[in-house]
Amino acid sequence: MAKPQKNTATRRYAGSAEPSPFEQARDELFQHIMRCGVVGAEAGHVEEWFAETITYLTGRFPELSETQIGDLKTLGLRFAQPPKTRTEADSASAA
Repeated sequence: MAKPQKNTATRRYAGSAEPSPFEQARDELFQHIMRCGVVGAEAGHVEEWFAETITYLTGRFPELSETQIGDLKTLGLRFAQPPKTRTEADSASAA
């Protein structure tokens, strides 16, 4: 009797079980942003907060390159921007 062949086409691999250091740092940064109320804060406070937080994350994740640290800051700054509001011009053109 022949063995039934396994259908390998239906297998899905989720990738590595543990996120990369960059992904961990990114997720931690986003959590800090939400927890600390950075969204909507004054620009000066946001810059100061990011300088301190990026310094902290650089020490916490020494395996990250300078490029990755820069990418992390860019992602964080984008994430920390307040939501865009619809202006009257947008709502008039939509109607």
